[in-house]
Amino acid sequence: MYERMLNKQHIPTVEEMTTYCSENAERFSRINDWLTTMFHTDQKVVFPYGNKYGWGIGHYKKKKLMCNIFAEDGAFTVMMRLTDVQYAAVYGELKKYTQEHIDNKYPCGDGGWIHYRVICQEHYEDIVKLLEAKCL
Repeated sequence: MYERMLNKQHIPTVEEMTTYCSENAERFSRINDWLTTMFHTDQKVVFPYGNKYGWGIGHYKKKKLMCNIFAEDGAFTVMMRLTDVQYAAVYGELKKYTQEHIDNKYPCGDGGWIHYRVICQEHYEDIVKLLEAKCL
């Protein structure tokens, strides 16, 4: 479960990625549409960072990466970097699952990277809060 789309020889469409997320397909579609509509991000189908990450959608604002959203079998993972100030601004509003991701982030400068798997509505609501902190 949660396997990523790793076949570099086949560039998937957004529709194929959405379908791949099965029970989370609607959330995958909704988060991508929301980022584009709310924050005017440009979407690009990408296979970044090497073979284990797989296909996803990169969201960019003025060529600056906001996040990558990787399609997975039954889920999707949002990979993003926030500053410590951005994390702190929403930390108290987040569920324990999300707080644990922040507590164990991969440090980078004055913040760090998280890989946040969305498998339910609670996770979706928290990732929206984190993306708002990132994109505002």
